[in-house]
Amino acid sequence: MSDPYETTEAHLDRLLGRALNSFDLPDRLVERLTTALAHSSSLHTTHHSPATGIWRETHQHTYLLADGGSASLWELAYRQEGDRTVRHEIFVSKAETCLAVARLFGEIPAEAALDPALLPGDDEHDDDAAALSALLAAPAPARRHREYTVEQSADHARRVLRRAENEDRPGERTAERLRSAYAHQITQAFGGRQCLTDGRDAGFSLYEHAFVLLDGAEVSLWEVEHTATPDGRHMCEVYESEAAARGAMELRARVR
Repeated sequence: MSDPYETTEAHLDRLLGRALNSFDLPDRLVERLTTALAHSSSLHTTHHSPATGIWRETHQHTYLLADGGSASLWELAYRQEGDRTVRHEIFVSKAETCLAVARLFGEIPAEAALDPALLPGDDEHDDDAAALSALLAAPAPARRHREYTVEQSADHARRVLRRAENEDRPGERTAERLRSAYAHQITQAFGGRQCLTDGRDAGFSLYEHAFVLLDGAEVSLWEVEHTATPDGRHMCEVYESEAAARGAMELRARVR
């Protein structure tokens, strides 16, 4: 956690001191960072896997420099499977952090898969851009882990539940738990399928909204979007399990 009373100089020294790869940073960048007047740190993504003990977080540290410019460092803090030691590495771009995740965990972070254009278009990072493109072009590993984005997740959960029209949607107990959500990930599990329902075309999509709570628990909402309604309008239904959501889709899609 950040110390609100920590000076920018002490913060930078602590960050560089705990990073295993601080010597890889460009000398010119380190020189500029030593002139920093102020700083801001934020948690960008978080990943927890209780089954394996794997844990990682990415933090963005932004510095206001004496020359009027700014610079950012991306920090990856992680524990690997079977190892309780927390390690830290720092990078000059989000894309380099994605490459490190691929190197350490054998997977492509969800944000990289969604947005491969993560690197600036200068010559300094062309090799990283090529390496990231190669990773994205490769077949996805069979074993995938969640990559949560830290943002207004409790509000997102509230909006998902609010638009649900099914009578058996999650109740107040689930809504209460999700008020402590601080990160989430949206994944399309099924999408774009058209079928005939009562002689009409109807479209179906299934989304998983996965949340991580302040107590470390992970909770998912399964949202079905479809047009299998009497007037063909768009409708959302939300369930607490994938099985219930798929069962609802099958029921709606049944030709009567």
